[in-house]
Amino acid sequence: MERAKQGGVALQFLAAFIESSYKPNLAMKRGLELIDAAHRFLAENQDRVFLIRENKDLARIPHPDKIAVLLAVEGGEVVGESLFMLDIIYALGVRSLTLTWNQRNAIGDGAGEHMTGSRLTRFGQGVIKKMNTLGMLIDVSHLNEAGFWHVLERSGQPVVASHSCAKALCPHVRNLDDEQLRALARAGGVVGVNFYPSFLVEKGTPSRQDIVRHISHIAEVAGIEAVGLGSDFDGIEDTLTGLEDCSRYPALAEDLRSAGFTEAEIGKIFGKNFMRVLRAILK
Repeated sequence: MERAKQGGVALQFLAAFIESSYKPNLAMKRGLELIDAAHRFLAENQDRVFLIRENKDLARIPHPDKIAVLLAVEGGEVVGESLFMLDIIYALGVRSLTLTWNQRNAIGDGAGEHMTGSRLTRFGQGVIKKMNTLGMLIDVSHLNEAGFWHVLERSGQPVVASHSCAKALCPHVRNLDDEQLRALARAGGVVGVNFYPSFLVEKGTPSRQDIVRHISHIAEVAGIEAVGLGSDFDGIEDTLTGLEDCSRYPALAEDLRSAGFTEAEIGKIFGKNFMRVLRAILK
């Protein structure tokens, strides 16, 4: 939290990541354990953080003394094969769900299963409809390409790729090609650029300039409204020199200024684009 304050963080997605060792049989239990841990963290630090539950809560951002937290779950395994579990995690304050991790689940196939070419399951289509009804943010990071296109067909609301990069600059299976970037933008969505070195460059050691390259490419291909920050700081094994944690965000902002981005454009990248999507979705 101290590093977040130094970096000027106003809103943090707090993702309950369900590790592969708990899948499939213990995934729901593990997801609920992590959500409970998040609530204990919130209760213990209520003088420094607050939870986003409703659209009206967004008006408190930026708060002069507290960091806003939006609860997310990374991995649709938390709902098993029951739409009712979406009601449960929603009641527990979860407002975003990454539909898959890299594997297959009852919703669809993850990026690691891209060879199947499979779209969403019937249950997965029900998940999209239910999330639209509840007012939950649909996250397509980690989803395979066929599933990505199926989500855009089925969702009546904007969707996000919360932590992905541009495939044109680094051909990793987790990244999005230009057609996907443009389609996400047309749907009103946002791509949060991931800081994981393997998603930024195919070979060599990346730097902050490679993040600027991905941001610039997405802005050029899909528009400035479609790009944000999706650091994945607490989910990646390696970080970049000079961007080791969120306290270094001001340095990235300066890099963007040097690259010719205006203050208004940097403001959109640094949160306003994601805020626009949240205002359109949260009840």
